This record gives sequence, C-alpha cells and structure tokens, in this order.
Amino acid sequence: MMGLSACGCIAIASDDVSRRLVKDAPGPVGRVVPTANMSRPRMAHTATALPNGRILIAGGFTTEADAAQSAELFDPLRDRFLALPRMGTVRHSHTATLLPDGKVLISGGFAAGSTTVASAELFDPITNTFSPTGMLGEPRAGHVAVLLGTGKVLIAGGVGPDWTFLSSAELYDPATGRFTRTGDMTVARESHVAVRLVDGRVLIAGGHRDRRAAITIYRSAETYNAATGRFTAVGDMQVRRHKHDGVLLRDGRVLMTGGSDERDDEGAYRSSELFDPKTGTFSRGPALQRPRYKHAGSSILLRNGTVLVAGGAGHAEMYDPVAVAFSVVAGDGQLAGQFSAVAPTSNGGALIAGGYGNGGGPRALAWVYRP
Repeated sequence: MMGLSACGCIAIASDDVSRRLVKDAPGPVGRVVPTANMSRPRMAHTATALPNGRILIAGGFTTEADAAQSAELFDPLRDRFLALPRMGTVRHSHTATLLPDGKVLISGGFAAGSTTVASAELFDPITNTFSPTGMLGEPRAGHVAVLLGTGKVLIAGGVGPDWTFLSSAELYDPATGRFTRTGDMTVARESHVAVRLVDGRVLIAGGHRDRRAAITIYRSAETYNAATGRFTAVGDMQVRRHKHDGVLLRDGRVLMTGGSDERDDEGAYRSSELFDPKTGTFSRGPALQRPRYKHAGSSILLRNGTVLVAGGAGHAEMYDPVAVAFSVVAGDGQLAGQFSAVAPTSNGGALIAGGYGNGGGPRALAWVYRP
C-alpha cells in the first residue's frame, strides 16, 4: 500500500469557534443520493469536470495495486463510470487542472510509498487518452494548482523527496508544454488551500510544514501576483488551519471551512471564516453543522450562489451567503468523507466520489448531489 502525507499527534490545540453549539439551520434544496460505483476504490484522487459534461477521475491512494494508475469517466446522463486507458504514471495526492483548450493537466503526486514524482501528463477528452508533457522543476505531492488568467497554471508548495517541505512555485505554459520557476511562497506549505480571486491574484492560506512533534500549522496567508511573479503576505486567518478547503463566493470573498489542529481527526474544526480581498483580512464565519477536514477541493459554488461542502464528513452541507449559515443536505449520510473527490455536474449538481473514513478505508462508492 502506498503512503499518505500525514502529521503526527502532539499537544492539544484549541479552536474556540469550532466548540460553539449551533442549531440546525433550515434544510437546503436538493439531496445526496448514491450512484454507480467507480471501478476501483480510491482516495486522494482527482475529479475534473470536462467541457463535454463528463467528469474525469484519475489516480488515487488505494488497496489495489493498479488502481493508482487507472482513470475513468463519469457520465452524469447515464449515472455510470466508463473505462479509460491508464495514466502514464502511478500517482495520488496529485493535482488535475482543466486548461483553456479543454485538456486536463495532471501533475506530480506520490507514486509507490512516499516517492514524489516530477512527471506531468495531459488528458485529451476528444481522444480519451493520456500523453506526457513537460516535467516539474521539482518532484512534489500535496501541492496546489490554479489556472491563472494568462492561461498558465500556478503550482505551489507541497512535499518533495525525503519529506522536504517546499516553498517553491512554478508555472506550466500550455503553449510550450514546459514548467518554469516563479517566485517562492513566504513559507513552505503542505495541506494548504489556493483560490484564484476575481482580480486575478491567487490566495494561498494555511497548511503546515514538518511532521509529527515538529509540525507547524499556519494561520498565515499570502497572495500570488501573476504580473510580478511574487507572493505577498496578507492578513492571518482567525484560526490555524490545515487540511481545510476554500471556495470563491459570488461577491468576491473566499469562504474557508474546517480543517484540523495537531490532533488530526480528533481536532477537526466546525469553524469557518471569510477572506475579503479588498481589505486583505479574514473574519469569522458561521459554524459548520459537522466537523470536517481533509476535504480540499470538495466545495462547489452552485448556480444560485450557495456553496455545497461535500467532503470531510459523513454528511454534505450547504452554505447560504444570504442567511450566513450552514445546513445539512438531505439524503445519504454515509459519505466516505476524507480525501474524496468532488466535481460539478452540468445539471447544477455535483459528483462525490470515493474517499475514506466514516468506518472504512478507500472506497469505490460514489454519490451525486441533485439540486
């Protein structure tokens, strides 16, 4: 079985906001229901919505030897998964980024054990095939990847060989198929969050460096400016967070949810906060209905402006920016939770695939949110 990036357990830290008791808000519209299973159990895989309405599922940590190199497509019209050729490299804890031409850039990740890889490849939804592209400047896993307004992709942080924690960043140019170095982050980060802002900057927030007793979990945040190639510190978060998630709201602010402290699952948060790019500061948000962590990439901005938070716990929940409250989504409460992969569907819903937790290891189970 391949290794996952994880921290150890040390002294207890507090999250005052997450300790608040909250009453259930009125239930949101829609529900989560089971759909067909994937061909393989997966966690720390990726799900990417394609222009043709299908969703690419790639790689993942698994108990099956060949699954981390496998990929498949979810067809929401038929509620089924379709087989694909294998990727060129075994990988989990990688990134998958939809490019302007409709192809998907898959970069980095862990191969066998804790071996980080520098390889990248492109998925072409027209031919349904994978092909190699340029190599990362540094092998990395647990990094972030964000499509910039220039069409290039920012890759930042993560873990390198021998559990080195990276502050370095690089840019992928689809026109040349090459990665080039850009400015470094202010600190090395893994399990951090990256969100592209309306003004084109990229917000990087939280995460950690080092492991076990030496771990440092950050409150700090910074932004990347593509015009200058530099990262600049902004205001700190209200709470130290790693293994959390962030999503851009309609009003231009960023909603941060959950995460954990040094105790990992025993220290999972119910708190949220909001980043205002106009002031460069974070403010406290409402409490989640469920503690959740290890849910990066699981939050989807829906057409009506609400946010589906689908990972990190057994139930999905909805954030209503008008009511400024979270409410549990009706339906299946047995979501795998941690390291699941979530992508929007063309009908305004979402696919929730795989993960672990809630009583089991990597799973092939999948669900759909129906609005």
